[in-house]
Amino acid sequence: MSIIAMPILCLVGGLLGLVWGADKFVDGSIGLARHFGVSSLIIGLTVVSIGTSAPEIIVSVNAALENAGGLAVGNAIGSNLANIGLVLGVTALIASIPVNSALMRQEAPLLIVVTGLAGVCLYDGNLGRGESIVLALTVIPILLVLAYFKKAAMDTELDPAAPTINQINLKPSIGWLVLGLAVLLLSAKLTVWGATSIASQLGVSDLIIGLTIVAIGTSLPELAASVVSAVKGHHDIAVGNIIGSNLFNILLVMTAAGAISPIPLSQEVFYRDYLTMVAMTALMVMIILFSLYVGRQTKQTAKISRGFGVVLLLAYLGYYIILSPNFTTG
Repeated sequence: MSIIAMPILCLVGGLLGLVWGADKFVDGSIGLARHFGVSSLIIGLTVVSIGTSAPEIIVSVNAALENAGGLAVGNAIGSNLANIGLVLGVTALIASIPVNSALMRQEAPLLIVVTGLAGVCLYDGNLGRGESIVLALTVIPILLVLAYFKKAAMDTELDPAAPTINQINLKPSIGWLVLGLAVLLLSAKLTVWGATSIASQLGVSDLIIGLTIVAIGTSLPELAASVVSAVKGHHDIAVGNIIGSNLFNILLVMTAAGAISPIPLSQEVFYRDYLTMVAMTALMVMIILFSLYVGRQTKQTAKISRGFGVVLLLAYLGYYIILSPNFTTG
């Protein structure tokens, strides 16, 4: 077995473990929340939203503890790029994606603001502990704003047909919660070790590995679920889910590492990677706005067309072309 084979196996195994562990962690958390009568609104905004970002968050924490902060920042930015260019692009290519105007009144403005705040933190080439903590704490008012928006759109009470307080067995939920968390922790260690070992042996930076291999790997569950839904005709993937995921990648994944230890970053992180994330976010917003405009003019459901799926994929590929000359220097 070659020297690099073991890190590759650990990276692949770690990524698979992150997917499985996150799924069980979320299942256990939902069961626990429902047992104690937590509303479906709160479960959706906290347990599901944050829980599905658990792999990235735990990888980020482990990376910081292993003095690989660049991997954590790269994972956060790279995951956002993959969500927009790869996940949204591929899904739109398979089947047009319905969008609604609520996105532009609710989630999209929040993402724009948070993306701007991230730029303030990254501009000076150092992600400090204080600014990371402040940025992470903004998740609280953002959750409150989202709760306000969602309250009018969904019933905040538990579904009468659903199991109510104490009707859900507590032991299995706790079991899945603990097991899922344990697998997440172990898998994160394998992922970080595999990624940093590959980076060392190939002579590339942790940042580059985070932007590429780890970012795509942690985005594969969303990509797989979206593709399967599109193939089966259930192509009404909520663009809001991607926007929500990108929000938490900035607010929790990136800041988790910076809160543990300040992360020095090269200027390329801001001028190459962050500004590309800004451009991709702006492109997504413009596509949504144009789709809504066309929908109003034609009096049809607004949809992100296959053509725009191609545009998103090409933009994502373009980033990799920009990245490639720096692959050996990070």
